[in-house]
Amino acid sequence: MSFNRTAIAISLAGLFCSACSSTHVTSSNDKQENTWEIVGTSTPFASEAVYFVVTDRFVDGDPTNNHEDQGGEHPTWQLPLEGPDGKKAYVGYMGGDLQGILNNADYIKDMGFTAVWMTPVHDNPDYAFNGDEPISYGGAFKDGGKTGYHGYWATNFYKADEHLVSTNLSVSDYTAKMRQHGLKSVFDIVANHGTPSFTMEQDLPGYGEIYDRDGNLVADHQNLAPEDLEPENNPLHSFFHNYPDLVKLSNLNDENPEVRDYLINSYLYWISQGADAFRIDTIRHVPHAFWREVSDRIRAQNPDFFMFGEAFDYEANNIAQHTLPKNGGVSVLDFPMQKAMVSVFEKPIESDFADLEKVLYLTHGPYNNPYELTTFYDNHDMARINATDNGFINAHNWMFTVRGIPVVYMGSEIGFMRGTAEHAGNRNYVGQKRLDQAKTHPIQQALTKIANVRKNTVALQRGVQVNVELKGHRASFYRVVDTKDAKQTALILLNKGNSPQTFEIDDFMQMGEWVEQLSGQTQTVEQGDALNATVAPNSVHVWVREGKVANSALLNQIKQQLARQ
Repeated sequence: MSFNRTAIAISLAGLFCSACSSTHVTSSNDKQENTWEIVGTSTPFASEAVYFVVTDRFVDGDPTNNHEDQGGEHPTWQLPLEGPDGKKAYVGYMGGDLQGILNNADYIKDMGFTAVWMTPVHDNPDYAFNGDEPISYGGAFKDGGKTGYHGYWATNFYKADEHLVSTNLSVSDYTAKMRQHGLKSVFDIVANHGTPSFTMEQDLPGYGEIYDRDGNLVADHQNLAPEDLEPENNPLHSFFHNYPDLVKLSNLNDENPEVRDYLINSYLYWISQGADAFRIDTIRHVPHAFWREVSDRIRAQNPDFFMFGEAFDYEANNIAQHTLPKNGGVSVLDFPMQKAMVSVFEKPIESDFADLEKVLYLTHGPYNNPYELTTFYDNHDMARINATDNGFINAHNWMFTVRGIPVVYMGSEIGFMRGTAEHAGNRNYVGQKRLDQAKTHPIQQALTKIANVRKNTVALQRGVQVNVELKGHRASFYRVVDTKDAKQTALILLNKGNSPQTFEIDDFMQMGEWVEQLSGQTQTVEQGDALNATVAPNSVHVWVREGKVANSALLNQIKQQLARQ
């Protein structure tokens, strides 16, 4: 995420349809060539599309690392939670590993993704947690009886968990081989917490403990409540705050320079092992000053290194604070967009595209750059979207054409466990059999088409967005890029309804040849003419014109939007 905002200053552009409806702009007859760059963002990671995997729950590529007998009296394998009507969720390990992701690298790539975000690779305890209240099917905010299969309960932030790596596949081997398949690796990092650390019936190994790169114990909660810690008198307590934060997790003391060095050096270590970007867990639970130090130290060695954080907050003004350069310039998962997407695409026939316009924040927005936000409709921490196949298809058509970097959770391409929360099936094991059958699924087929269009269309990756109409089941907008390296205008037409929609676009229309990217259809537009197209139900058109922007009305619109940024 570059701090060079020269190009970005021109690019933060958008046109709300309320303004469009009051001012009809027809094709310009006076050809005007721009002499300045138009681009939404110049950060390299904007070109990516991300497939998100809870590694243990994806595919078991190496059964020899399952450790099914691990844990003794506190076993870690599977641990089903029984629900109604035979439903199950699981809080133990299910066997997924790095080999399982690598085995499916071409499957992920062929869908149109260019990066894989995986849950943390850190070493986690080898026992089920025996403290807190026991978790039950559909429950939340309780850790009793659970394991660290998800990777977020690190005991050693420098060591890979034995369930994930293989004898012949280290983490660095994995990232190198993924690159050979054309896929980058997004690592998940944590700063605010370690393992669940107190209320245990007996103090189990690993819980409340933190080890350094050489395997030395550097911190131990000793099964004490936070207020009973004595960081001034006990060096093993100095890594922790003496007050709680999330459930029974240890609350790491970011004010301690040793803790900051330990964590930041671990992030640098994983970059050396092949991390191409970071997703930051619970970013809002650690002060901005910490993330500024993280950002400065990482980008001193890796200037364009991209990071995006999880601040589980639907208020844009709150999460946008992380994106400001003074706070580290870290992008964020676009929670306001996520909430709007669920409301629109869970009920596409009853909903209105206008509700999505409100969260684009193309102008008058709080973000340092909205084009660098990572967009998503669900993930492992919330209920999966409860949409029909067409709802998923429409959501993908939107997400892969609007501003931002799309992120799709594993299994969504087949509508896996739709509508389920974390302990009700959200994180259930996907498995190779389902992936082998996925290519016949209508969601997967439609996703593959639009994701590959984005992959091959620079305007969809980094172009300025100029809205024409977002209303009812219809949406039309431009994505425009005009730089020394790329000159391209894309016109996107979306229809989330059950009947065909006919579009006649003359707002900001440019003369020349336009090519529809999914069908290959062409249309030559003369000066003063409109582009005409009929979009089938639950479908998208992406019309692309190559060459410099030559429409004075469009250029002026972009400049006006810049003035309102």
